[in-house]
Amino acid sequence: MITTSVAEAAECLRAGQVLAYPTEAVWGLGCDPMNEQAFLEILRLKQRPIEKGVILLASQIAQVEHLLSTLRPEIREQVIASWTDRNPAERATTWLLPADQQIPSWIKGNHPQVAVRVTTHPLCIALCNAFQGFIVSTSANPAGLEPARSLQQATQYFGTELNYLNGDLGFSQEPSRILDAVSGAVIRA
Repeated sequence: MITTSVAEAAECLRAGQVLAYPTEAVWGLGCDPMNEQAFLEILRLKQRPIEKGVILLASQIAQVEHLLSTLRPEIREQVIASWTDRNPAERATTWLLPADQQIPSWIKGNHPQVAVRVTTHPLCIALCNAFQGFIVSTSANPAGLEPARSLQQATQYFGTELNYLNGDLGFSQEPSRILDAVSGAVIRA
């Protein structure tokens, strides 16, 4: 199914289906992060090992507040500022945050932390809000291939195996940078 309806797309997520959707820079594959079967379907489609983990995408700080609670106040402020004080044309930032018991082990892979991004992309915000929570966000491409940058490229990769929320990419030219909130390490520059 290809739709422009955010409500229909959120219903696909609630029904345990995989959804391809445009993000800040590339198309992403998403699902309900609490649905292990849907998550395993993403890994099958991408031919990606579970050990790597994936990003969780949120529309508002409140959706990930529980993951910020153990950070030092100055680090917490830095993380929040990178999400809320960003020009939409700037590159988005994903943070590795201490995972808590609310994060399923399959989301983290072999890592003690979870990758999280609060988006400024209007369609992603609407999708997370309609779903009423954060969603999985991993690039829409089989392992080793370039991430899809259009609906056409996403459908070439995955055909009718999943659902598509059609819309425009954001203004960023590159996928999000990834920073470790605890160590300060740059994981993806």
